[in-house]
Amino acid sequence: METQAFQRIYTKIEELTKATCMVRATGVGYEELALVHGRLAQVVKIMEDAVTLQVFAGTEGIPTNAEVAFFGKPPTLQVSEALAGRFFNAYGHPIDGGPEVEGEEREIGGPSVNPVRRMQPSELITTGIAGIDLNNTLVTGQKIPFFADPDQPYNQVMAMVALRGQADKIILGGMGLTNDDYLFFKQVFENAGALHRIISFVNTTENPPVERLLVPDMALTAAEYFAVDKKQKVLVLLTDMTLYADALSIVSNRMDQIPSKDSMPGSLYSDLARLYEKAVQFDHGGSITIIAVTTLSGGDITHAIPDNTGYITEGQLFLRRDTDIGKVIVDPFRSLSRLKQLVIGKKTRADHPQVMNAAIRLYADAANARTKLENGFDLTDYDERTLEFAREYSDRLLAIDVNIDTEEMLNVGWALFAKHFSREEVAIRKDFVDQYWVG
Repeated sequence: METQAFQRIYTKIEELTKATCMVRATGVGYEELALVHGRLAQVVKIMEDAVTLQVFAGTEGIPTNAEVAFFGKPPTLQVSEALAGRFFNAYGHPIDGGPEVEGEEREIGGPSVNPVRRMQPSELITTGIAGIDLNNTLVTGQKIPFFADPDQPYNQVMAMVALRGQADKIILGGMGLTNDDYLFFKQVFENAGALHRIISFVNTTENPPVERLLVPDMALTAAEYFAVDKKQKVLVLLTDMTLYADALSIVSNRMDQIPSKDSMPGSLYSDLARLYEKAVQFDHGGSITIIAVTTLSGGDITHAIPDNTGYITEGQLFLRRDTDIGKVIVDPFRSLSRLKQLVIGKKTRADHPQVMNAAIRLYADAANARTKLENGFDLTDYDERTLEFAREYSDRLLAIDVNIDTEEMLNVGWALFAKHFSREEVAIRKDFVDQYWVG
C-alpha cells in the first residue's frame, strides 16, 4: 500500500508503546487505516486531537519522527463473484498467487441486519456428520460453535463441514492457523474439486496476532455480499475464536484498559455478539449460517470466552474423544442445537425426533451401566446390551468420520435398536416401529 498525494501525513509521534503510537491529528475516524513508518496501523482511540493507532506488526524500530499517513477510510474488501475459489490475507489481499479481485469496494464491520428483515430460520443445513445432522440438526441462519480441546482435530471437522455442507458459498475465516493447517485446508479444498464455492481469509501464526481481528469481518462482509446481493445460502466457518479473543485481549492490555474475567476485555460479549449476530435468514432466500470453533483451555467451559459465546449462540457442538472406540465424537450429552426442532421431522423424515430421543435415552442408560461397572456392581442383561449399543452408536453415528445422509442415519439407528433391544424397550410410537423396525 503506497501513500497517495492527497493523504495527510504527520511526522511527530508523541507516545510509543509496544504496539501503539499516538499522534495529534484532526479529521480522523475510528477504525481508519494508516501507514506508520511503512507499517499498516488502525485507529483504536480518539481523545480530542490525540489519535492512538494500533500498529499491526508492532512498533519496534519506529522513530518518533516517522511518517504517519492516514488512508481516510477503514478497511474495505473488493466484492464480486471473482472472490470464489480464492485465498486472502486479513486485509483481503490474495495469498494464492492470483490477481487482485476487481469489484465493488465494501467497508468491513458494518452493522448486523435489521430484525424486521429477519425470517424465522426454517431451512435444513446438512453436514453429513451424523452427530450433528441426527442429534443437533443445523438450520440456515443459525450461529453455533464447536467447543473443543486444542489437541482435537477441529480443523479437520471444519474442512469436512465445508465439503459436505449444503450451501452455495462457504467462507472460511482462519485465525492463527499453523502453516500446516493452512496448507491442509488448501489441499483438501483443491483435491475435492470444491474450490469454486469456497472463499478463505487466513491469518497464520507467522502473521501479527492483531491482524486476526480483521479476519471475521472480512469473511462476513464477503458473506453479506453473496447472501444479500446474490440471494445465496452462505456458510461461514470461523476457526479459532479463542485466538480472536486473545487478540482482543492483547489490544486492550496494550491500551491499559482494565481487564475483566480471565484477563479478557470488558467488551468481550459485545465484540463476539457483533460478529455472531450477522447470522441471518432473509425473506428472499439468502442466508448466513455461522459455525465457529472455540478451543477450551483444559476443558474449562466456564472460561470467559466459551461462557460469553454460549449466551450469544444458539447451542454448541461439543467434541470429545471416546476412549471405547478411540475416535472423536460429537458428544450427545453436552451438544445442543436450540433450533433443531424447527426442521427435524418437518424437513427430515417424520420418525427423526423419536429415533433421536430413543437413541440418546439408551446411550444415557449405557452411561449409568458404565458407572455401575466402575463401582463394582453386577450388570444386568439390559445393562450389557446398552453398553454394546453405545459402542456401536458411537462408532457408526456419533464419530466425526461418519459421512451419510439423514435418511441413512435414521436407518442405521433402527438397525441398532433391533440388534440390541426389543420393540418395547425402545419405546417409540407403534406406527413408526411397524414401519421401520428391521427384522
